[in-house]
Amino acid sequence: MLHKVGLYLVFVLAGFASIANAEQAKAFVYTELQISTPFSKVPWQDINRKIKTQQGFQSKTWLSGAGNQSAGGFYAFATVEDAQRFVTDYFPAEARAFGVAQTTRVFDALAAEKASDEMNSPYFGGNLKQKPKAYVYTEVQLHVKPFVEGPWKAINESLQQQPGILSKTWLSGLHTGTPGGFYAFDTLENAQNFALNYFPKEAKSLNAAFYTRVFDATETEQASLDMNSPFYP
Repeated sequence: MLHKVGLYLVFVLAGFASIANAEQAKAFVYTELQISTPFSKVPWQDINRKIKTQQGFQSKTWLSGAGNQSAGGFYAFATVEDAQRFVTDYFPAEARAFGVAQTTRVFDALAAEKASDEMNSPYFGGNLKQKPKAYVYTEVQLHVKPFVEGPWKAINESLQQQPGILSKTWLSGLHTGTPGGFYAFDTLENAQNFALNYFPKEAKSLNAAFYTRVFDATETEQASLDMNSPFYP
């Protein structure tokens, strides 16, 4: 009897492990449309319905540009292939429907898992102590591959001292090895201070050009919740 119970527990735990592994994102996608419109006028309900049908889609955090009101998103996908299909098939059609140019990036989620876990990333088990009020996206024009050879440990130590950071999900560009990050902040002011004052110094220390974006998280909370965003427990 005890032997049967033990075997049953093994199978149950194995099942849970399989589910957990199936749910772990293997790729992240960043998108932004060259558009300027209040988020309330973005047809996010219709877009959400379409995106939910895309193969391998797991979650989307909607983005609304602070200042310029651009529209975009940060997504998690089950596989790299699913993410590639999304940026080559689905998203270009969405941009055409708006009649605007676009930006898309695909990242290998597992390449930077350890670094992200250390920064409380909700994609790797982190728990935010409050709802974010702002997001920041960054990318540095470097080739760091494999990711583990980059100075992420020293950078994490510095980041953890910055005011208002709730989490960082490290990014490693598919094929390119470009390092970057998707951050959650407690206030829009802290996010802007980070993007304007801290991050340029970090990029300068690496002697590299860089890309930063700041987004107002309060504008997109409802749309993000509808898309299983991990930033709103």
